[in-house]
Amino acid sequence: MSSHLDQILAPQLAERRAAHLYRTRKTLQSPQAPEVIVDGKKYLAFCSNDYLGLANHPDVIAALMEAAKKLGVGSGASHLVAGHSREHHALEEELAAFTGRERALLFSTGYMANMGAITALVGQGDAVFEDRLNHASLLDAGLLSGARFQRFLHNDLTNLQTRLEKTEAARKLIVVDGVFSMDGDCAPLPQLAELAQKNNAWLMVDDAHGFGCLGTTGAGSAEHFGLTQTQLPILMGTLGKAAGSFGAFIAGSETLIETLIQFARPYIYTTAMPPAVAAATRASLRLIQAEHWRREHLQKLITHFRQGARQLGLQLMESFSPIQPIVIGSETKTLAIADKLAARGILIIAIRPPTVPVGSSRLRITFSAQHSIAQVDQLLEAMSDVMGELSNE
Repeated sequence: MSSHLDQILAPQLAERRAAHLYRTRKTLQSPQAPEVIVDGKKYLAFCSNDYLGLANHPDVIAALMEAAKKLGVGSGASHLVAGHSREHHALEEELAAFTGRERALLFSTGYMANMGAITALVGQGDAVFEDRLNHASLLDAGLLSGARFQRFLHNDLTNLQTRLEKTEAARKLIVVDGVFSMDGDCAPLPQLAELAQKNNAWLMVDDAHGFGCLGTTGAGSAEHFGLTQTQLPILMGTLGKAAGSFGAFIAGSETLIETLIQFARPYIYTTAMPPAVAAATRASLRLIQAEHWRREHLQKLITHFRQGARQLGLQLMESFSPIQPIVIGSETKTLAIADKLAARGILIIAIRPPTVPVGSSRLRITFSAQHSIAQVDQLLEAMSDVMGELSNE
């Protein structure tokens, strides 16, 4: 017999299924790589955020195993109790140096880093301004901060300026993604930095999808645009994407980091990441800086794909990042294309509302430095076949 809880919740699930918005999990049975095994079937995958192909790198694996032998698996406590290991501390120092900031602070996830920073920096009487296409963690943090929360039009500086002029808030925080996770385009960071300084506001950038991929050395969006700590005082990056590891960090001034240590509740009240994971990330940071060919090859793959996609008449977005969405529109059609590609051994996930706006369902194609040009051609050939089939139905 169903409980009262189940009776209340079941209609919501049925409604989501009927709208073709139901999400299901797939079980990965192999390491992150261009070719994976999912639910017992082999696929050529274009849906991982392992942009530089470091998640299964032997140096990263070796660093994790060696640190686990010396320091164990669990950290045992929060950073402020007894969980802040020498590996954590060394990683924070290396992240600060890499990003050109005074200090960095580790968080267990990107969601927690965004929640911790925003809620520690603004509250009642303050104002937070966020791009409409910001990641869910940024939007949630803005809502929960207690500050007046406003969303400005995507990359629209005029709309943001209008909102800034109307506020009398004590503190003003502008928050954007460096690279937007579902569109793949970049925020106009130099102009945003100038706007922030003009209006006595602070600028925070979530560089989850730029860190490792952008910039001469891979330090991310701030390096790509040449922004100093003064111009971009609050920099967030994640370690589970291009770095191939796990966790996240906030980088900035000594005062900012000390403020987060004292007031960021997701930092204070969470067990620290395993020290072996921090050691693995240190190894991946060395690879990011030493092996420039990974970013160079990634750009070749992106250029090759975009040229081929245009020839097929596919609707691309303005993105030079490893995120290359193809907007389809209809939820049902997007699912149908993803299913037909899967039948051909190509794994791409259909992205639907509420992750993206209604009417903009898409195939979110992502590339890794481990992909080859031949594999991109295989993807384009499959796309051509599938789109041709659908047009004839």
